[in-house]
Parts: sequence; structure tokens; C-alpha cells
Amino acid sequence: MKEILAIIRMNKMNVTKRSLADAGIVSLTARKVMGRGKGKVDYLLLKGAQEGYDEAINQLGPGPKMIPKRLLIIVVPDEMAQTVVKVIIEVNQTGNPGDGKIFVRPMLDAVRLRTGQTGDKALDEGAA
Repeated sequence: MKEILAIIRMNKMNVTKRSLADAGIVSLTARKVMGRGKGKVDYLLLKGAQEGYDEAINQLGPGPKMIPKRLLIIVVPDEMAQTVVKVIIEVNQTGNPGDGKIFVRPMLDAVRLRTGQTGDKALDEGAA
């Protein structure tokens, strides 16, 4: 099993969820998170400030700012991990700073509380 952690833009959540479902990946956990990369400013935020949006102006104070993102947590059988990564990249890659990151980690085990199933059988994807 693999655990895939993907940090994506907030506005890409729905299209990412739909694309994963179309690829047969229906189970995921999502959290609202704040973060920043090495870049000094989010260009969409800068554009909003230039257009006079108070919310954007307030966030552009001194120093690096934390930007709202989504963290997706997806656990799948080993053979599905590359599909998940590929779908997330296809949907979220714009070529601009702030597109996000994907981390893939080994997952030792999983247990479905309701049935007691373990391993890949405890997962919705690829379960027999």
C-alpha cells in the first residue's frame, strides 16, 4: 500500500476529486491547510491586490505569507499509486509557482473498523 499526500490549490479541489473518481479512486481525505513555498508572493493574490480587493491587500503585508491550500490524503494499493500521482499532476499542473507537491510514502497496514479486514482488502480501491 501507498499513502499519497498531495498539496494542491484550493480552487482545484473539485476538478481533482472528479478526475480521481473517473480514474476509480473514490476514497480520500481532504483538509484545509496553510503553507508556503520558497516564492515570496502568490501571483493571484498580487493580482487581486492590484485590482483593489481588500482581502488580498490585507494579506500582502511585510514578509512571506501563508497561502490557503488543500491537503489530500489517499491510500491505495501499490499498483494504483502511479495512477493517482498522474491524475493529480494532470489536473493541477499549471506551470506556475504554487501548483503544489505530492509525497508518496509506504503504508504498512490498514484496518477497516466495521469488518476487521486488513491490508488492501480494507481499502475501497482494488478491494477484492
